[in-house]
Amino acid sequence: MFLKLNKINKNKIAAWAVHGFTGSGAVLGFLAIIAILNSDAVGAFLWLGLALLIDGLDGTLARKVNVSEQTPNIDGTILDSVIDYLNYVIIPSLMIYWFGMVPGILEIILPAAIFLVSLYTFANLRMKTDDYYFRGFPAVWNIVVLYFFILGTNEYINVAVIVICLILTFVPIKFVHPLRVKELRNLTIFFTIIWSATTLKLVTTPSSKIFMIDSTIIFILWVVTSIYFAIICWGRSIKDDENNKED
Repeated sequence: MFLKLNKINKNKIAAWAVHGFTGSGAVLGFLAIIAILNSDAVGAFLWLGLALLIDGLDGTLARKVNVSEQTPNIDGTILDSVIDYLNYVIIPSLMIYWFGMVPGILEIILPAAIFLVSLYTFANLRMKTDDYYFRGFPAVWNIVVLYFFILGTNEYINVAVIVICLILTFVPIKFVHPLRVKELRNLTIFFTIIWSATTLKLVTTPSSKIFMIDSTIIFILWVVTSIYFAIICWGRSIKDDENNKED
């Protein structure tokens, strides 16, 4: 009995467990779809939030247990991309349509455009820089729709933002990966935690109460963290542009 237990490849089990952890993101996406069909935007964002957490952690776990070596027939990158396309593109596009975030005449056209342009993002082999920034808008439409929901922006403003993001997909502006970029990593992770906590509070706070004193403080912190990420991305983009000019 003990001999059989000793023959169990614990590393391989760990690798499969990580793949299962990654795959659970698809289940969470399915639950988000059910919430959308029940017109429960808050529920959908909560499920997507959990999926985002898993997506942020699974890469580190995969590298730690060396999944590529332990499960050579399973491509973790493809698995991750399939789930990301579901949670970052398909479900947010459904939310744009279902919750009427754009004018009726565009509620099919813009989600379709998001689908098509995001295919380029996921197929682009140069999507990430050597220092783990994203090159061009990284198809994080779940975040875009989240901002629409929290800010309660006008549908025409939403149209403008969507069109800009579609265009930025093909512009080499850098977008920070909050966990993998080494530059200012500790500070970025700190702001990521604050952003996540304040986002959770704002998503679950009725819009009528969002400007009460405690919620206003949370909202200000959320805006400050958002500005931080914008500055990081802009600074890296300018730095890259200056280096290109020197070359």
